[in-house]
Amino acid sequence: MFDGSFRTAFDKSVVPVGRRLQKLGVSPDFITFTGVLMAGVCGVAIGLGQFPLALLLLILTGVPDALDGAVAKAGGRSGPRGAFLDSVSDRLSDALIFAGSGWYLLENENPRLVMLPFALYIAASLVSYERAKAESLGFDAKGGIMERAERFIALGFGLLFNPWFTYTLWVMLALTVVTVGTRFVKVWKQASVDTPKPARRTRRRSRRRASGRSTRRQASQR
Repeated sequence: MFDGSFRTAFDKSVVPVGRRLQKLGVSPDFITFTGVLMAGVCGVAIGLGQFPLALLLLILTGVPDALDGAVAKAGGRSGPRGAFLDSVSDRLSDALIFAGSGWYLLENENPRLVMLPFALYIAASLVSYERAKAESLGFDAKGGIMERAERFIALGFGLLFNPWFTYTLWVMLALTVVTVGTRFVKVWKQASVDTPKPARRTRRRSRRRASGRSTRRQASQR
């Protein structure tokens, strides 16, 4: 949902900050690793039930995620290596935060609910994988009602109103599964259009058979 005009406007707004950090000698990789570290501490805070602190750390986790790309562009260092590192760090950050959520549910709720953050992480990973795989094949898989930015906002809501934390995770799971299905259908339709029709394959096969028969006839006549 936010990966559109809002994302473009936000990227433009952090350009001056990225240039300033680049002039100060701050490395985009350092910013990325800082974000992963903040996510790990956020996961621990969630596991310990320190929701106000976890909310603050969650916000701080999003700051490096927004600035590393701006610093890389300001220094002319944006490229496949940085994109790969950013994607891996995002998955690791999500895993640490969801692990903390599972830890909290294990200690304070029904132990079986530990599977809820686990299922949520699987669904969230599928959302990211569908886009990455689709783009590698030349298709578009952007969009959905529960992307990474929306998950951060929803989780922040659950941490702010902590009695609703578990219910928030259920809603996140449902909306993430819907996003998985939406992206799958979107790519499936694109791939179906670009796939050759069976009729054409039949014609090609018939032509090959005909050419093969004519070759046999010519050989027999010789």
